[in-house]
Amino acid sequence: AKFSPDGTRVAYVSGNNIYVEYVSDGKVVQLTHDGSSTIVNGTFDWVYEEEFSCRDGFRWSPDGKYIAYWQSDTEGTGWFDIINNVDSLYPKILRFPYPKAGTTNSAVKVGYVAASGGETTWIDLPGDPRQNYIMRMDFIPESNDLFIQQMNRPQNTNKVWIATIGGGAPKNILTETDAAWVETNYQVTWLKNNTYFTWQSERSGWRHLYRVSRDGKDVQPITKGEFDFIEQVGMDVKKGLVYFIASPDNYTQRYLYSAELLGKGEVKRLSPMDEQGQHRYDLSPDGKYAVHTFSNSVTPPRIEMVALPSHKTVSVIENNEEAASQYQQLQLSPKEFVKTRSGDLQLDAWMIKPVNFDPSKKYPVIIDVYGEPAGSTVQDVWQGGDLWHQYLANQGYIVVSIENRGAAAPRGREWRKCIYGEVGTFASQDQAQGILDLARQYSFIDTSRIGITGWSGGGSQTLNCMFRYPDVFCTGIAIAFVSDQRLYDTIYQERYMNTPQANPEGYRKGSPITYVEGLKGNLLLIHGTGDDNVHYQSCEMLVNELVKHGKVFYQLSYPMRSHSISEREGTTYHLRKSMTDYFLKNLPAGGR
Repeated sequence: AKFSPDGTRVAYVSGNNIYVEYVSDGKVVQLTHDGSSTIVNGTFDWVYEEEFSCRDGFRWSPDGKYIAYWQSDTEGTGWFDIINNVDSLYPKILRFPYPKAGTTNSAVKVGYVAASGGETTWIDLPGDPRQNYIMRMDFIPESNDLFIQQMNRPQNTNKVWIATIGGGAPKNILTETDAAWVETNYQVTWLKNNTYFTWQSERSGWRHLYRVSRDGKDVQPITKGEFDFIEQVGMDVKKGLVYFIASPDNYTQRYLYSAELLGKGEVKRLSPMDEQGQHRYDLSPDGKYAVHTFSNSVTPPRIEMVALPSHKTVSVIENNEEAASQYQQLQLSPKEFVKTRSGDLQLDAWMIKPVNFDPSKKYPVIIDVYGEPAGSTVQDVWQGGDLWHQYLANQGYIVVSIENRGAAAPRGREWRKCIYGEVGTFASQDQAQGILDLARQYSFIDTSRIGITGWSGGGSQTLNCMFRYPDVFCTGIAIAFVSDQRLYDTIYQERYMNTPQANPEGYRKGSPITYVEGLKGNLLLIHGTGDDNVHYQSCEMLVNELVKHGKVFYQLSYPMRSHSISEREGTTYHLRKSMTDYFLKNLPAGGR
């Protein structure tokens, strides 16, 4: 529900239709009437929510006279069924549209309707609505112009359109392309009386912020250099400054920088030089103040109010001294950040040793992996003290994480996009070569006892490592994994792999199910049967293949748990206890 700009009305979605209700007398006006189980107005289907972070599917115009909105027609999209066997005498079936890679997407379009009611005017964007995405739509401030981002299905072209209420055909003012994929611009800000807007792009080989004229003809860099603009945290329009996060010298850390909105690309670091780790900021609307949070892997968050751009402390909100003291009293081994190699490529990594570590002995390793383009594991930031990893280490393991190629690290376009069409192959190669290089550097690593575990994409990489490099990895626990990339959704999988029809060999090579014959070691599969993200189907298909090839493995299924496997009493404790038990039984702990 959202108030109109003047606060007199509230718009909301119910039953896949949009309504406006007057605050003064409760009068309700229904704006759309075709909402159904397949026609979705003002909100989104599963895949837009998950992969484009689209939740709120309508926009008030600045003058409050119109509402622009998305409509999704899910007819023709495959429906996925989840069977609930635990909450009733007979099973219940949960159904929802879920387009798997290479299959039919919803048809999505945008239009506008008078807030007082009437017919919708649909914006005539070119292209098949099932073969294009409309990831963002917003009114340009103080106008009846809509700023729309439209991406083609392969997601290598993002077209920016401006459509005017009552103004006829939209105009394409900017087109962003990439040989691999382009990203949605989540943080477009309007400048100079709405005559320019900000735009993030990797066109230089690094992600940077640009200033683009309203007609798209003038594109100038706001930031320059061989570093990545990670995210915008705010602006001080009066001072003409943008504040953003970057980390040119250490990819595991994060710092605040500023640049002039109308400058020539020079940037200035504002975060204190003596606070090594990660800095987060919540800026005031005018950009004069920020809530600043600093932490690193051994320092709980310290929160303060600072003035900008001086970064002078105004007041301390929470120093977390008690938490820091309690953590220090545990006398745990600190997380150590190290470097390793995969061929000629240097990789970031970390390791945690047992508290009773003896460097003259050899210890088994458990690798915690993710490895997909959507995330990063090697981060110098407080993560609750890494108590799960510390617990594993103190069973007698060295716990390690390695950041492979393609992970979401600020190392430039080539680092992130060299895996295009090859998701899963380079990741497992880097994990295998990376741990062997660490063993060459550190004599206390026992290469005969290397285990690996991961969740979601990390579960997929665990399987790829176990199947493709069985002489390196002897024990694995794969959780909530994608075994065959054809089983995952269109938007995510096709962004990095194109469609299975266009890239069949890439899908074959990147999917763990292709390599089950390679399994030699100990394998535990864990999955929730109620996972609406990575379906339990993925686990069952892999089990079927493992059985066919006579491979012995173990499996733990959690009834009606989702992708997080966290719902219902006792679940998290049972999961972690089961993982610990499996490692202790199958990957002998302790120094030798």
